[in-house]
Amino acid sequence: MVLPMIVLNLGLSAVPPPLLLQRTVPAKVAEVYKAWTTTEGAKTFLAPEVKLELRPQGAYEPYFVPTLPAGMRGAEGCTVVAFEPNKSLTFTWNFPPTIKKLRDAGARTFVKVELAAEGAQTKVKLTQTGWEEGADWEQGRAYFERAWGFVLARLERRF
Repeated sequence: MVLPMIVLNLGLSAVPPPLLLQRTVPAKVAEVYKAWTTTEGAKTFLAPEVKLELRPQGAYEPYFVPTLPAGMRGAEGCTVVAFEPNKSLTFTWNFPPTIKKLRDAGARTFVKVELAAEGAQTKVKLTQTGWEEGADWEQGRAYFERAWGFVLARLERRF
């Protein structure tokens, strides 16, 4: 006898999965870590101006267009969440001004950068989490998939 399968819809929805990108960089872990965690280093690949305070709740604010008015320059208001020297860095991340609804609402995701030695090179794993459902969030995810790919390519060229 075959019993019918009953599927209940409990109103639960799946959380959107993390965005994951990886790149191997031709430099030692300590050099790559310094690029992500110092103002001088971040200016070499991330943005022309950077406010960075490597401490929990410290600023992690790359300004992609520093000449624009406050609130439109870049990752304003983003902060360091955690770090482990020469291993990882986690920071909050906002949405670009082009995704106005999420930018104005102060929506944030989390970005974790993990580093692992591969001989004389470094494997960089970037994971962005905290996604929600909705058209604006999907637009943001598509934006960051392209943007982080560009950032990791610039990091690789920097070395």
